[in-house]
Amino acid sequence: MSAPDDPIEGLVSRMLKELGEDPSRDGLERTPMRVARALRFLTSGHSEDPRAILNDALFEVSYDEMVLVKDIDFYSLCEHHMLPFFGRAHIAYLPNGKVVGLSKLPRLVDMFARRLQVQERLTTEIAEVIESVLQPRGVGIVIEAIHLCMKMRGVEKQNSFAITSSMRGSFSTDSKTRSEFMELIRHRKESFA
Repeated sequence: MSAPDDPIEGLVSRMLKELGEDPSRDGLERTPMRVARALRFLTSGHSEDPRAILNDALFEVSYDEMVLVKDIDFYSLCEHHMLPFFGRAHIAYLPNGKVVGLSKLPRLVDMFARRLQVQERLTTEIAEVIESVLQPRGVGIVIEAIHLCMKMRGVEKQNSFAITSSMRGSFSTDSKTRSEFMELIRHRKESFA
């Protein structure tokens, strides 16, 4: 067997041995390589600059009503057990002279989700970057997620999920703005087709 290309492969192989497995058996032989590739991908957000994602798509626009991108699917790994958590992010902001390309908001979610994460920090990191780069009149973020560390181990609660939010600017100080945002994300689309 040749030396692993990625140091994580050797670690996974040793872990499999510690779990009582034979890493050279059929079915596990290439597992260390696959796990290493998966972990590199699932944590690739550490090497990305969130401001760079937004800065190349800022546009001056006189639009001053709420911009909302909702139901942004994401997958992440919890930093406590390295088990997946996944769900949806809803992002809204009130422009202050500039908007960002709509596709950049899901890319921002993916970048922060592709880090060892906790849902609370994921929520605030997204809000902080949008607030810093766009300088809007307000930002609202809501994230709903299912955590496999709660379903597969520990409390083993199959129907539980977590909701976190970060409300800044007008979303924090103006109850009408916050209510409009919450009402808009409550509605699910059936289909546009």
